[in-house]
Amino acid sequence: MAACGTVSWWEQREDSGRAPWVIAVGVAQLKGTVVEPVIVVEGLTKRYGGTAVVDGVSFEVGRGEIFGILGRNGAGKTTTVECLEGLRRADGGRMRVLGLDPATQAAELRRRIGSQLQESALPQRIKVWEALRWFASFVPGARDPDQLMTQWGLQDKRNTHFSDLSGGQRQRLFIALALVNDPELVFLDEMTTGLDPAARHTAWDLVRAVRDAGTSVVLVTHFMEEAERLCDRVAVLERGTIVALGTPGALIAEHARQITVRFSAEAGDLGWLAAVAGVDQVARRNGSVEVQGTGPVLAEVAAALVGHGIRPADLRADQPNLEEVFLSITGRRSDE
Repeated sequence: MAACGTVSWWEQREDSGRAPWVIAVGVAQLKGTVVEPVIVVEGLTKRYGGTAVVDGVSFEVGRGEIFGILGRNGAGKTTTVECLEGLRRADGGRMRVLGLDPATQAAELRRRIGSQLQESALPQRIKVWEALRWFASFVPGARDPDQLMTQWGLQDKRNTHFSDLSGGQRQRLFIALALVNDPELVFLDEMTTGLDPAARHTAWDLVRAVRDAGTSVVLVTHFMEEAERLCDRVAVLERGTIVALGTPGALIAEHARQITVRFSAEAGDLGWLAAVAGVDQVARRNGSVEVQGTGPVLAEVAAALVGHGIRPADLRADQPNLEEVFLSITGRRSDE
């Protein structure tokens, strides 16, 4: 689902008989269909000791989206999410989550959202099944704990104490707990930290299934592959501000560096490829031809080769990815 619009501004109408905040201009759109926003944020600011860790952040999330919040450690990702969940009070800006104000309607909001926090803990001696049934006891119409244990690969750990779970198993338990109340919207903060590659891919499939079942997802992650695979749109935070916002594909197209097209070819002059649209450089390396360029250079090179009667079976392109774009946008410095 690629979003192609954003909420541009909001106005308050006290006498409308509707929710205090109503859309004045613009709506989120997914695949050309008007979609109700489940989150709207305008100018969110949060300070600690006079320093703004979140500084004027604005975005919206459409119902049914997987929306990614990306950034380095300390970029303001978790603080932003905790303000949206009503766990921290913002110092400025406007927010609505499922039409509610997290600052004044947090109790009602928490009945409708799920939260898997980056820093979570349970009693050391509580067992997996006990934790799930304990959480379910507070929620009318809660999900079946046995179903959640099966879904998140915890059935064989049902009688294991929390203290004896591995880091990855704890993460899976926290995600299952976030889904106990069958939420309309779920926040997942670094959900695959500690998971091995196979478990991470399984978690991705389950997140897609959660979205397909009707739950909107806000995913906080520093794994760029995860964001690229899962997210309909992403916001990149740097030093408390959004420095990029859009679909992964659009951000890659906007910020990516050159594409390299490679293929095998018999010795001969291929210098004419330099005149193909989008091509910047042609070279032979290690028995292959490498063509560097921008835009739809793979399609242009393929068409040119076919036009010259050359049909290499191994024609391929090294495409940029979201990680390269992230480093391009934020710079390559280490976390401070």
